[in-house]
Amino acid sequence: MLSNGYLYNQSLFKAKTLEVSKKKLLEQIHQAKIGKQTAFNYLLDTYWNEVYAFQLIRLKNEYEAEEITIETFAKAFDKINTFKEEYTFSTWLITISKNIHIDKLRKSKSHIQTQNSEAIDQQMQKIADDSPSPEDNLIKQQNLAELLQFIKQLKPPYQEVINLRYFQEMSYKEIAEKLDEPINNIKVKLLRSKKLLSEIITGKRT
Repeated sequence: MLSNGYLYNQSLFKAKTLEVSKKKLLEQIHQAKIGKQTAFNYLLDTYWNEVYAFQLIRLKNEYEAEEITIETFAKAFDKINTFKEEYTFSTWLITISKNIHIDKLRKSKSHIQTQNSEAIDQQMQKIADDSPSPEDNLIKQQNLAELLQFIKQLKPPYQEVINLRYFQEMSYKEIAEKLDEPINNIKVKLLRSKKLLSEIITGKRT
């Protein structure tokens, strides 16, 4: 039989773990607010599965769920300065994702065609900078023939942005124009594709 002291210590350990996790999250959000790419990577990697699973349950379609998840993070990163620490970050993301889905349904029903012609502002530029990340360095170190084989394991949309970025050396703006997508979506898609590609290279994918 477990003693009350043991149970107390276990509860205390869990409480401290949650406190440390929350502290780290708030630090990463703060770093994202000042434009640190590593912080955007952390938030994307930490919450991608949760947002994607939420949309997959709603849509029953992997492609559509992935596209809305990309848009969710693009919008969240663009509006990161509006996030208030008293709220739960995952709930904030899910709310954004839900609203994007609802908005798409409304536009689909009314057959409204919209185009994103907004100027690229300073906040949008923060989502990803041009300084090499660990993933960038890992990708560039690979033998070309092997790298091409690794890239083939990615989904087509991720293959496309990797090709445009690394092999055609296009800027974020040029890729966005070529694919006719908002630049924030391109930045998030590149962050995600680099993460997946680096996991393939290092053999960490399950």
